[in-house]
Amino acid sequence: MHAYKIISFSVVVLLLTVLFVGVVTIPAAAQYDTMQFRYNAAHTSDYSPVAGSNTSNGKLTWSFTIGSVVLSSPAVVNGTVYVGGEDNNVYALNATSGEKVWNFTTGDEVLSSPAVANGTVYVGSSDNNVYALNATTGTKVWNYTTNGSVTSSPTVANGTVYVGSENNKVYALNANNGTKLWNFTTGSEVDSSPAVVNGVVYVGSDDNKVYALNANNGTKLWNYTTSGAVLSSPAVANGTVYVGSDDNKVYALNATTGEKVWNFTTGDGVYSSPAVANGTVYVGSDDNKVYALNATTGKLTWSFTTGDEVNSSPAVANGTVYVGSDDSNIYALNATTGKLTWSFTTGDEVISCPAVVNGVVYVGSYDSYDAAAATSQATTPGFEVVLAVVGLVFVGLVIAAYVVRRRR
Repeated sequence: MHAYKIISFSVVVLLLTVLFVGVVTIPAAAQYDTMQFRYNAAHTSDYSPVAGSNTSNGKLTWSFTIGSVVLSSPAVVNGTVYVGGEDNNVYALNATSGEKVWNFTTGDEVLSSPAVANGTVYVGSSDNNVYALNATTGTKVWNYTTNGSVTSSPTVANGTVYVGSENNKVYALNANNGTKLWNFTTGSEVDSSPAVVNGVVYVGSDDNKVYALNANNGTKLWNYTTSGAVLSSPAVANGTVYVGSDDNKVYALNATTGEKVWNFTTGDGVYSSPAVANGTVYVGSDDNKVYALNATTGKLTWSFTTGDEVNSSPAVANGTVYVGSDDSNIYALNATTGKLTWSFTTGDEVISCPAVVNGVVYVGSYDSYDAAAATSQATTPGFEVVLAVVGLVFVGLVIAAYVVRRRR
């Protein structure tokens, strides 16, 4: 089932349990002031600078219950986890204990992933608003109203918030007060989340195009047309834009000119957003595979086959690729060889984008998992993943849904 084709936002209100799986040895938690969707403004999803140890043996440390679905990907800043829920709330949770610090209620579902910068949380809501919240208290600083749902995740760069809307527009807002600086109109909904690099905004649209916009004034620099909707969020590295399309391809585009450098054909649509690290592009596809491609040539390095579609967007940290699958598993793969390091089985599809901070992987699933009884066996002989250990390594935002519109 293609995630982009599901248009209903109806959900069965089931429990969300946040599962934290631990590592054997964990250093003291480092403090980070800024985190965005897929780690940085370039959306490379390479969490290595903040990931900590990757060694796992897995057990539940704490759980937190949310009364609805979570597609939002968490941001972890200064010991606090920020995440949105389809119960209309944005949550701040203590990263050590799992206790709620605060929640802020919007007028509709929060599918957008928070960006945290300079003590402020920026996030979109399906109530047509972009919100800026005080990161410590959850108090609203400002909101900006579009005339379409905001499922795109905000990107903050140089004092400006960039975000898409389902009213076909990309917005640039003043990060301090929410004043609109400019907007750019595409030919269809903008579910893709903008990447911002060197004064240029890169974003996909359901009109089959990838756009490059001047970050200062919104002027179009170029656009590249694919043969399918671009829900995938671009990643930008070394002068190249990497993005997936519903036309079954992964594209590498020259960041300056928009010319195609290469494309790689998968067996089905690519809604997953690429991760880029150490000269390799990692991406999932609806043909049930995770691909590792040479970032320069697009040639296949390896592929890993799961039991169902891979709408989850990979994260990379210190030689390991973390990714979910609709087969109900979360996989940790060797970034060089693609071999399985461990897997953890949830109760349903896993489409959320992992975030890896201080030895903890945060990821979402459709199920209402019973944390008290959770155990999982890795397929690597002799390796066992058991939920909940002292220390941290694997965190699951385990969720349940009746229907979900899009991957996150």
